[in-house]
Amino acid sequence: MKLTSIASGSSGNCTLISGGGTSILVDAGISCKRIKESLEALGVSPETLAGLMITHEHSDHTSGLFIFEKRFHVPIYAPQETLDEIRRMDKKGEIDPELYHPIQADEWLAIGDLSVLAFNNLHDAACPVAYRVECADRAVAVCTDLGNYTGYTVRNLLGLDALLIESNHDLNMLQVGPYPYQLKRRVMSDYGHLANERCGQLLCEIANPRLKYVVLGHLSQENNIPQLALDTVRAEVNEGIDPALAEQLYILVAKRDEMTETIEF
Repeated sequence: MKLTSIASGSSGNCTLISGGGTSILVDAGISCKRIKESLEALGVSPETLAGLMITHEHSDHTSGLFIFEKRFHVPIYAPQETLDEIRRMDKKGEIDPELYHPIQADEWLAIGDLSVLAFNNLHDAACPVAYRVECADRAVAVCTDLGNYTGYTVRNLLGLDALLIESNHDLNMLQVGPYPYQLKRRVMSDYGHLANERCGQLLCEIANPRLKYVVLGHLSQENNIPQLALDTVRAEVNEGIDPALAEQLYILVAKRDEMTETIEF
C-alpha cells in the first residue's frame, strides 16, 4: 500500500491512498488544478480514482470538490449528513447526484481492492469521520479534525502499518496567539482540533510492532510550527512507550503547500 499527503493543513487537505490496483482520495480541500497535477506527478490519472472519501463538509476538506467532480466524475463517499451539507454547498449544481454514495460509520465498504471503514470523530461538523483503509494484510488510516479521542478512536486505530494523524496546534501558541477568544475556545474544545501533546498521547495508546510510519497532519499555520509539532510528539512517544517501539517509528510532518514523500508499506 501507499499513502501520499498531497496537502495537509488548516488551508487545505487531500490524501491519496493506493493498494492493489485501486486508488482513492481522502478529501479535496485544494484546487482541482493542484489535485490533478499532483495525481499525475504520482502516476495516477484522476479518471481512474475509485472513490473520493469526504471526512466532513468544512471548506478545507471540500473546496476543490465541486470543480473536480464536474471534470472527473469520481464516486463520492461520505455519511448522509455530510452529503446533505455538500448538496447545499453546491450552488451551481456541479456534482451529478448519481455520484453521491452515502455510507454508515462502523460498516466496512469494498472499493476495488480496498476495504474502507469510516469511524466517527469528535468535531463540530454534521457527521465527521476518519477512514481506515485495508488491502490484503496492510492497514492505514487518516484521522484528522478531532478535538479529543476516546477508547473508540483508539480501537479503530489499532493494528495499523501507517497513519496520518492530526497534530494541529501548540497549546501555548494558541493561547497567546491572535485568534479571538471564542475561536480559541472552539479549537481547544473536545469538538475542535487535536493539540501536539494529545496527538503524542494517542500514538502512545496505539503503538505496536506493526506501526512504522506516522505522518503529522492538519497543522495550524498560526498556532504551530512543523519542528515544534515533531519535537513535541516525539517527546511524548519517547517517554510513553517501550524504547524499541519508539525507535521504529518514522514520524514526519505533512507539508501544507506541496506533496509530502510517499509512504510505502
